Amino acid sequence: MADKTHATGAAGRTSAAGQPASVRNVVLVGHSGAGKTTLAEALLVSTGTIQREGRVEEGTTTSDFDEVEIRQGRSVNLTLVPFVHEGIKVNLLDTPGYADFTGDLRAGLRAADAALFTVSAADGIDGLTRMLWEECAAVGTPRAVVITKIDHQRGDFDEALAACRAAFGDSVAPLYLPVSDGQGAVQGLIGLLSQRFYDYSGGQRSDADIPGSQADRVDEARGSLIEAIIQESEDESLMDSYLSGADLDVKGLIEDLEKAVARGSFYPVLASAAPHHIGMEELLEVITQAFPSPAEHPMPAVTTADGKPVSGLESDPDGPLLAEVVKTTSDPYVGRVSLVRVFSGTLRPDAVVHVSGHGRAASGHADHDEDERVGAITSPLGKQQRPMPSCAAGDICAVAKLATAETGDTLSDKEKPLLMEPWAMPEPLLPVAIQAKSKADEDKMSQALARLVAEDPTLRLENNAETHQLVLWCMGEAHADLALDRLSSRYGVAVEQVELRVPLRETVAGKAQGLGRNVKQSGGHGEYGICSVEIEPLGSGGGFEFVDKIVGGVVPRQFIPSVEKGVRAQMEQGVVAGYPMVDIRVTLFDGKAHSVDSSDMAFQKAGRAALRDAAAKAHVLLLEPVDEVSVLVADDYVGAVMSDLSSRRGRVLGTEPVAGGRTLVRAEIPELEVTRYAIDLRSMSHGTGSFTRSYLRYEPLPSHLAEKVAAAEKP
Repeated sequence: MADKTHATGAAGRTSAAGQPASVRNVVLVGHSGAGKTTLAEALLVSTGTIQREGRVEEGTTTSDFDEVEIRQGRSVNLTLVPFVHEGIKVNLLDTPGYADFTGDLRAGLRAADAALFTVSAADGIDGLTRMLWEECAAVGTPRAVVITKIDHQRGDFDEALAACRAAFGDSVAPLYLPVSDGQGAVQGLIGLLSQRFYDYSGGQRSDADIPGSQADRVDEARGSLIEAIIQESEDESLMDSYLSGADLDVKGLIEDLEKAVARGSFYPVLASAAPHHIGMEELLEVITQAFPSPAEHPMPAVTTADGKPVSGLESDPDGPLLAEVVKTTSDPYVGRVSLVRVFSGTLRPDAVVHVSGHGRAASGHADHDEDERVGAITSPLGKQQRPMPSCAAGDICAVAKLATAETGDTLSDKEKPLLMEPWAMPEPLLPVAIQAKSKADEDKMSQALARLVAEDPTLRLENNAETHQLVLWCMGEAHADLALDRLSSRYGVAVEQVELRVPLRETVAGKAQGLGRNVKQSGGHGEYGICSVEIEPLGSGGGFEFVDKIVGGVVPRQFIPSVEKGVRAQMEQGVVAGYPMVDIRVTLFDGKAHSVDSSDMAFQKAGRAALRDAAAKAHVLLLEPVDEVSVLVADDYVGAVMSDLSSRRGRVLGTEPVAGGRTLVRAEIPELEVTRYAIDLRSMSHGTGSFTRSYLRYEPLPSHLAEKVAAAEKP
């Protein structure tokens, strides 16, 4: 591109400010360290949004302003970076580059109409970047690639380009080629379509002829680019003209290129050295001229409050209000702040809107419907909140004081509530058990955790009734660290991690008889209840049976349910390690009563004692839960994954190939062995693996492990 003969782009999308046609929503994605945030800051400087002279230093960026990001030295939030270029407002959504924060990545994809992938010329492509590319491909998101760090001492543009083509396919082609001075310093970029050299060596971009030493390199790359554009062109005569050697109209090629990019069938590659602002002008042209406007992007599925599909909605500022909360944060001074993408209508300060959140109960987010008054509407840039008079369809803004709004909620007209289909969120699979460090922390913890979960749909809170532990389900170790850090720094709640308890069960391996004797005389009415029971196993899934074999009234009829009640109560408490007993039959066959001192409570206590006595004579087994696990992993790591599953006492059930060079491995594995599997699989598969798990059944715990558990539970 870089040819100013075209003024409005492929379809004349440039329009008056405030209209969807004059907005571009772009999500910036790529692996950690690829230079996303530095690139975002360079774009802010290049467009005059912020003033900064000289280099843009990595790690000193405006968009990373969160105290946790500053402390940890990495991006952990979805951040809006807005700027204006030649009448086009660009909402750049800077995303984290860690697999732990896939929730923010997917939120960015939902809010954007196009994706800009960053690939480091020094480090290449990682598994997360490939996965995100596939997600974009599945929904047809327009994409472009910028190869960053071409000025790095290990940077190799040609090698990074080859990696992009291998990972992303043949529709990836460069628009520019970097030129160095032979000693590693980047002098400028060659525009393959304009056939001009954009020289940055003097600190400012200047136009010059292509150096003669680059002629052969340019001819080959230009021919490949033109062929790729022609294949995507709707003009079938272009190929004949090209093959016959006729001169092609560069302006027409650019328009065909922009159309192909906007519809998501061609993916241009650009080059940048962001600290020196090299490639920023070229990148801005692609963003503003080739990426689609909100009006050209399909609307997500929408229903009425009672589930009826709604069609015909468009990105129209005058249409019915339809907006979505894509990110929620809490500020100690401002309160809850919602990052909102407006899909239809116009959002105005002080307006009353309907807030709907549905379909996420399984992740710990209760369904809710509330009418709320919108607070201030702003365009955030770092810590600055720049007021906006309104936010029209296609634009993104920050809204203050929506007290009940959570990430993923729909905002609509209170008279005609609408609901947008929530985007797919990954399941958090790393459990972290926590407890407050003090009574003061415990008093504040509940409210703080509720706020954290409202902000982050990939964070799930579980109060386990069996183990009596508070468990945070996280995406990974970094995600867990972030949650605990925010509890401490933002809400002043100190918590500590404790060892996670897996809910085991107890049962018996054979028959045994026991006597329960509860006889107390202490003046007045005493307690008298004696019963004899026999216990035996029922087998997996057998539950509990209570059998009455009393004859002759040795235990009065009214006290037999009391014995059963006592047995059930003792089963809930367990007899060896404090875990519930399951899969047993208890038969009451004998007993004694007293005409005065026998009572319901006396026989309940006798029933408890009888079960304990019988269990002490039987062989008690500890049972552990077994999960069915499905692991999706790149073919290169299948062997390592299967070997690891076996080392975790797992049973591999089979494998099946999946498109994209991946394999699905199915296995049964004890729950004790998968508590940290989210971390281990990511390390083992270099970030390319994922898994799902579901409860299957209980099985006996190996004796050496059962002994450890029983010993640990003894006082």
